[in-house]
Amino acid sequence: MRIGELSRRTGVPQRLLRYYEEQRLLHPIRRPSGYREYRESDVAVVRRIRGLLAAGLNTATIASVLPCLRDDGDRLVPTCPDLLAELCAERDRIDRAIDDLAASRSALDRVIAAAPAGQLRGRS
Repeated sequence: MRIGELSRRTGVPQRLLRYYEEQRLLHPIRRPSGYREYRESDVAVVRRIRGLLAAGLNTATIASVLPCLRDDGDRLVPTCPDLLAELCAERDRIDRAIDDLAASRSALDRVIAAAPAGQLRGRS
């Protein structure tokens, strides 16, 4: 299938599909005409990519873990021995980012709370 069909079936814009190719997440066949030709299995690959992005992974990490995942109904299952440790490390990174954001929010709350009464009308 061509890129327009893959875009239509996955809901992912063509520009983003080209980006996934640049990041080595997708590997379409290139025809002599220069057109990209995608396989039926690429629909599932794009859905995996979207799921992993939603889980907070960056494209470099996705490129390394994608070959080690298989679909099992509505979930992805790790298939490579070292993948679980890498995914746990990514989860720890996300936890640290959440902690940092919570600390930033608390600092802002303290500054906001110090504002003179009446200055915050209409804000929550």
